[in-house]
Amino acid sequence: MQSLENPWRGVGLPKDVLGEAPWPSTHAAAPEALLRQCPAAAETPLVEVEGFGAPLWIKDERGRMGLGSFKALGAAYVIAHEAAATGKAPMAQALAGRTYVTASAGNHGLSVAAGAHVFGARAVVYLARTVPEGFADRLRAKGAEVVRAGEDYEASMDAAAQAAQDHGWTLLSDSSWPGYFDLPHRLMEGYLAMAAETVRHMPQAPTHIFLQAGVGGLAGACAALFREAWGQGPCIVVVEPEAAPALTASIEAGRPVTTQGPVSCMGRLDCKAPSLIALKGLARDADLFVTISDAEAEAVLPDLAGRGLATTSSGAAGVAAMRLMGLEADARALCILSEEAET
Repeated sequence: MQSLENPWRGVGLPKDVLGEAPWPSTHAAAPEALLRQCPAAAETPLVEVEGFGAPLWIKDERGRMGLGSFKALGAAYVIAHEAAATGKAPMAQALAGRTYVTASAGNHGLSVAAGAHVFGARAVVYLARTVPEGFADRLRAKGAEVVRAGEDYEASMDAAAQAAQDHGWTLLSDSSWPGYFDLPHRLMEGYLAMAAETVRHMPQAPTHIFLQAGVGGLAGACAALFREAWGQGPCIVVVEPEAAPALTASIEAGRPVTTQGPVSCMGRLDCKAPSLIALKGLARDADLFVTISDAEAEAVLPDLAGRGLATTSSGAAGVAAMRLMGLEADARALCILSEEAET
């Protein structure tokens, strides 16, 4: 594990670096209000786990809305928000004729597919050639059309963006870049429901929070709300694969950086460029950026499975970093188990 202290902590990157990128939202009431209208919605558990050194609480997102990950709170929330704004009835056809297109390295595509299906829209999901076919089958089962394009997530996103431009479709990415902020900002706002639940159920404020990151949406959203709720006390640690240290490299450079590296087993975190909204928030809110190897991420999986918390190396990355850091016994750690185990 390698670590970098955040030199921008508390102030963020210089104003001219990220252009018009907004700060992450902390308006958790908006997604929670929509969730209350969804029959599939329910709070996920916060579990106290022994055997990892310091006391550890894990927010278990594996059962979120039957989609297997926290991503259920993102794209589907954006689509539900747009359906409600039409004022049309019945809601099941509120977005008939609309096509949402995206690229996905994992669970984001399922959220797009599920949201589109509920409100009568079409979903097209671009996958890199490295994404397993089993995931493509899960997308098709949710009604999405799957298109293979490129060798990595960034290439598949370029293809999705081109398709949106060519066909007049709505691009719904979980990342953000210059000129593309509104939808990913709302998407990150959806993740606040998870963070707000965590704040309500933690017995006391944690001393350390470990947030795994791909483009950074989960980490950026949660860090912003946790700072609002718990102030400057907790040490917030952002965890990335050493093969995809986009946020770490950007913080070190003081500007957005696109990285290069091999394919990581942490597939949902294997993103080589950061979301600008997430980067803006984390430059202000995170204390430490760490990178872990595939072997370090995989090493924690048997221990979690033995405690009934089976997940993937992406889902366990925060827990892996927590154990590697070796916290004192009087610390209180918080991690997010972000997805279910692959079958």
